[in-house]
Amino acid sequence: MDKLIPTISFIFFLIFLAPNKVANATTSPSSICSQTPYPELCNSLTITPQSTLDDETSSSFNVRDASLKFTLAQAQYVHNLISTMDTTSFDKLSKAAWDDCLQLYEDTINNLDRCSSSKNNLNDVQTWLSAAYANHETCKNGFIEFQLNSKLQSFPFFNTNFSKHLSNSLAINKASITSSLSASQTKNRKLLSLDSDGFPSWVSTGDRKLLQSSGAPKANIVVAQDGSGNYKTISEALAASSSQRSGSGRFVIYVKRGIYKENVVVTNSMTNIMMVGDGIDATVVTGSKNVVDGATTFNSATFAVTGDNFIAQDMTFENTAGAAKHQAVALRSGSDFSVFYRCSFKGYQDTLYVYSKRQFYRECDVYGTVDFIFGDAVVVFQSCNINLRQPMSNQKNTVTAQGRSDPNENTGIVIHNSQISGSGVSVKSYLGRPWKEYSRTVIMKTGISSVIDPAGWLPWSGNFALDTLYYAEYANTGAGAGTSGRVNWAGYHVLTNAADAQKFTVGNFLAGNSWIPSTGVPFTASL
Repeated sequence: MDKLIPTISFIFFLIFLAPNKVANATTSPSSICSQTPYPELCNSLTITPQSTLDDETSSSFNVRDASLKFTLAQAQYVHNLISTMDTTSFDKLSKAAWDDCLQLYEDTINNLDRCSSSKNNLNDVQTWLSAAYANHETCKNGFIEFQLNSKLQSFPFFNTNFSKHLSNSLAINKASITSSLSASQTKNRKLLSLDSDGFPSWVSTGDRKLLQSSGAPKANIVVAQDGSGNYKTISEALAASSSQRSGSGRFVIYVKRGIYKENVVVTNSMTNIMMVGDGIDATVVTGSKNVVDGATTFNSATFAVTGDNFIAQDMTFENTAGAAKHQAVALRSGSDFSVFYRCSFKGYQDTLYVYSKRQFYRECDVYGTVDFIFGDAVVVFQSCNINLRQPMSNQKNTVTAQGRSDPNENTGIVIHNSQISGSGVSVKSYLGRPWKEYSRTVIMKTGISSVIDPAGWLPWSGNFALDTLYYAEYANTGAGAGTSGRVNWAGYHVLTNAADAQKFTVGNFLAGNSWIPSTGVPFTASL
């Protein structure tokens, strides 16, 4: 670690002296650092003689760039600590959690490396920083859910200041968004507006045609269990896609009717994949990995996608482990600008892991019991059916468990113009509970049935996060939508002003106009 600090310190030295958008020539380093949650870390960097600077670090950087580069160096240091650990004495559970950490910090390095480019939009950077925070928390969660908390303190990578530097970067970049948005960035931040064909602007003409087409799509690869396609499994088709595609355009995989018993992973390198089935409950991807049997929640997903710009249409994703197996994910998405259209997600606890980055769900069905829509993405569900199931007798149902851990993350779960109901459910059921300290969930113009308890929301543990969370409801209808009996937490809000609710529309919260139109999925940008 000591070898990394001087280089980053040089950068900070130059940044603080150079004119920039965030801090101009009259802004002192201390005033910049005072805007961060950990100013002492910001102020404690040593200054190294300028004569030792190399060409790269002698360039003009601003405070934001310096913070990002320092955070990246810290992530690389932590990844090195993880990868060089002696794991020969680890049992199966410890090894599973360690494997997740290694994968998660590799992804964090990729995200932070992207942040370092001056060409990136500030809002993109905030999304990738938020994803890095989700990775850090998930690494810890793997040990916690196996009750291996005691190991955390003995691991050197948990005793660094990485998360604090990441929080500082989130704060500085957010301040940059607020104070120095260019005209083009302001345009990009606008919420989704519909084009004449009803699609958001970020959906390309080609993707619109694919999504609007009737019958079997024109596919690059066809998957069919009966041998009538190119491959019999989805995993084989994905592996072949890397060598068969030319260019970076949309690559379509058509998955014919059938039940595909496999655990599928769409990796970071598999971008612009579109997967189309023959309809909900016709094309089904199914698995049963779960925490009770030794998988981490993160690694229990039947279908996991991290490659950006992923689209799924007319498919079902399920985890059949059942209520007694606790955490068992049907689908996990960490794909930026991912879209799920006319899909179904079936499970019990932790069905749909909206893990990180920007996601949009339209006309989808989600089934589950405890925390069955959870994660730390920037995500909107629109025109979806959210169905509560009967859990185990000692459990309560909660629709959402949003995982925002830092107040400057841009993440949250929004449910808009949808239906929340449950058939045959005899336990108390709630709209959500705060998994993390700054949990944020907003439900707008949605039908809520009597399955939801009048209190609406459930504490996680005592008073944890009740003052720091942000839960809001706006113009909902149905027997369970009344707010007179709702919780009286400081963080709970009943929105009565449309302008307040507009902040959480697809257009504003998800900036959907800039990317959903290219997918061809219809959406409503405003309330």
